[in-house]
Amino acid sequence: MAKKKELLKKLLKGIETGDAEAAAVVNEARYIQHNPQTHEGSEGLAVLFARLAKTNPKVTFIRVFEDGDFAFAHNEYDFSSLRAAFEVFRFEDGKAVEHWDNIQPLKGPNPSGRGMLDGSTEIADLEKTEANRNLVRSFAEEVLVERRIDLIGKYVSARLVQHNPDLADGIDALRNALEATFNGAPNLRYDKVHRVLAEGNFVLCMSEGFRAGVHSSFYDLFRLDDGMLVEHWDTIEAIAPRSEWKNDNGKF
Repeated sequence: MAKKKELLKKLLKGIETGDAEAAAVVNEARYIQHNPQTHEGSEGLAVLFARLAKTNPKVTFIRVFEDGDFAFAHNEYDFSSLRAAFEVFRFEDGKAVEHWDNIQPLKGPNPSGRGMLDGSTEIADLEKTEANRNLVRSFAEEVLVERRIDLIGKYVSARLVQHNPDLADGIDALRNALEATFNGAPNLRYDKVHRVLAEGNFVLCMSEGFRAGVHSSFYDLFRLDDGMLVEHWDTIEAIAPRSEWKNDNGKF
């Protein structure tokens, strides 16, 4: 049976190539779509692929990971404009049965000269996967959801490499940004951590909250080294109002 990473790449590359075999990765009878603006099932995928094909799309895989029944990717899309994207799929019996994503227009470089997608790609420390997953979950729940900024030094390296398009490297820039957004405008609020996926030294945290009063999804990818967060990438996407959803599954 093909590895889930390869199945994910085959499916998403179908956006670019129009390969009919890409659709075979999906179990149409069981597929659950969590992109609120995509219709359910194979009809939704067909419509989406047809629409995207008109833009001469390009799909570039930057990082691809596997975690149990899940595969997840950090991609660059060119759909008439450049975007950074996280794609998450759950698999059963070698078929994709559930999908989540979070996509943001590509911005940058940030004040430290970094882009949203560059940086480390090598997966290491597979034996530390669960410890790293637990550490990121604790960071997200304590620092981001509970706003315990006083605990940031427990988790984040002073030499944090930052790929958020608005922030500079280092723990101080992150601390100052969190203090400002938690207490001022534009207000940033993490309400709930929904899922934490991991492979070795990389951990993806999928969270829900509000930014400037807009219901939003936050996907934060961290690289860890020796029990500390040393590199960070993210995407933030507004969640469409319920009246505009094309399926009933919700963003998460």
